[in-house]
Amino acid sequence: MIRIENTRKSYNGKEAVKGLSLSVAEGEIYGLLGPNGAGKSTTLNMLLGFLKPDSGTTLLNGIDTSTSAKEARAIIGYIPENVNLYPYLTGIENLYYFCKLAGKNYSTEELSGILTSCGLQRDSHNKKTGAYSKGMRQKVGIAIAYAKKAKVYLLDEPASGLDPLASNELSALLKKLADEGAAILMASHDIFRVRETCSRIGILKSGVLVKEMKTSGVTANGLEEIYMDYMQR
Repeated sequence: MIRIENTRKSYNGKEAVKGLSLSVAEGEIYGLLGPNGAGKSTTLNMLLGFLKPDSGTTLLNGIDTSTSAKEARAIIGYIPENVNLYPYLTGIENLYYFCKLAGKNYSTEELSGILTSCGLQRDSHNKKTGAYSKGMRQKVGIAIAYAKKAKVYLLDEPASGLDPLASNELSALLKKLADEGAAILMASHDIFRVRETCSRIGILKSGVLVKEMKTSGVTANGLEEIYMDYMQR
């Protein structure tokens, strides 16, 4: 479903992504783990069609994102680190608006149910998002992506600003989406959340995929040791 093949991307002569190849199948959650500056966001932006690779291929469900970005985005649910909402609209109004843009129609009660399932308490649904905390905005962003019923989900530090309960709810929701057949790529530097959520992990360092593993074969402490070992090399 998600395929990145020998992809390279440079900025001002400096390579941010260096011959990256990875794939994510239907029903799989892949955690791309790495520090700031490792190339995680660049990779996501190429998959979103915002950046074109200098070489190599980025495909979503067989669609080349560098030449058919609009078509590719129609099947993507994207959750950025900082969710931008209309501050003068309520949580439910923001969700309604973005659902309409995606061609999805839900009743008010269905919209409220989606927000609740994504961790936003009901008493906040009809409050303007300008008064929301970062974590509350993040939950609305998650709800927007979830309501789209996308085939592919791309997440950039999705647990940023979430409390432990909401982070657990996010992990449960992503696993539900994977069980329904979605392919999910989550970029993060949160070792524990990646270990708890993902079925497979790749460690990215300076634009290079230095290690891949299944989460079933490593503990959170073991993953931390492996990660730190690669970062110190």
